[in-house]
Amino acid sequence: MAEALFETVPNFSEGRDIQKVERIARAASSVPGVRALGLHSDPDHNRSVLTLAGGEEPLLRASVELARACASEIDLAGAGGSGVHPRVGSLDVLPFIPLEGAEMEDAVRLARRAGGEICALGFAVYLYEAAASAPERRNLADLRRGGYEGLAARTREPLWSPDYGAPDLDPRLGAVAVGARPFLVAFNAYLDTGEVEVARAVAREVRERDGGLLSLKALGLEVAGRAQVSMNLTDLEVTSLPAATERVRAAAAGHGARVDSTELVGLLPLEAVLETARYYLGLPELRPEQVLEYRLRLPG
Repeated sequence: MAEALFETVPNFSEGRDIQKVERIARAASSVPGVRALGLHSDPDHNRSVLTLAGGEEPLLRASVELARACASEIDLAGAGGSGVHPRVGSLDVLPFIPLEGAEMEDAVRLARRAGGEICALGFAVYLYEAAASAPERRNLADLRRGGYEGLAARTREPLWSPDYGAPDLDPRLGAVAVGARPFLVAFNAYLDTGEVEVARAVAREVRERDGGLLSLKALGLEVAGRAQVSMNLTDLEVTSLPAATERVRAAAAGHGARVDSTELVGLLPLEAVLETARYYLGLPELRPEQVLEYRLRLPG
């Protein structure tokens, strides 16, 4: 029986010092049995997103080495604490996603194992999504509300005591959210304005929390002088990329703005690319077998 495969997409709080980013990524990706699939760094967010895949044991080892490198390279109380994206730790988020041969319960087990080992490095660990220890702690946005300072002020409340580690956060390391979840797509829309309040208004209109599209999370940010709607699409079968894009366009138009460009952070499934092509090219019957590179990989 083939080994079950998992993906992890750690987000860490360094996106400006490329040498640091490369050292951190190398610490994780050099573990035997782990494959690095992508690395995205953003200096304005001061954040990097690394995509790794592998079996349970190699990915566990890679996650611990990644946390160790973040603890060594990033000072959350210094440069690592600056950036437009909210963060609570030097290693900020560590989600595990089940791939081939793996179920969500397997990803939950892996997340909890990783959390237990990472806390030994000095991180406070919070479990979220399917790995959460209580329903109130599933939503990552609730954990990150107010950033590091907001979380540090809540850690002695029963609801916000860490799952692993001491409630007094190390200001250099902070906390890390370790979770198990389905595949999501991180997708940003840049508006043709520098007014961040427009992006915030659009985010409120489109996100599920405020009555917008289901399975869509959104923030309005200012990135390099441009208004950005930063989105996570947590279930593409519920809300697709075209649906999210068109809703943002409509909301932006209501505020006298338009979508100037979009940005993908990390990877997305082939089916999402095909769905987007079906919508915008008017090709409702487009199949994976009609994509040259996909067809070449099929037997016969």
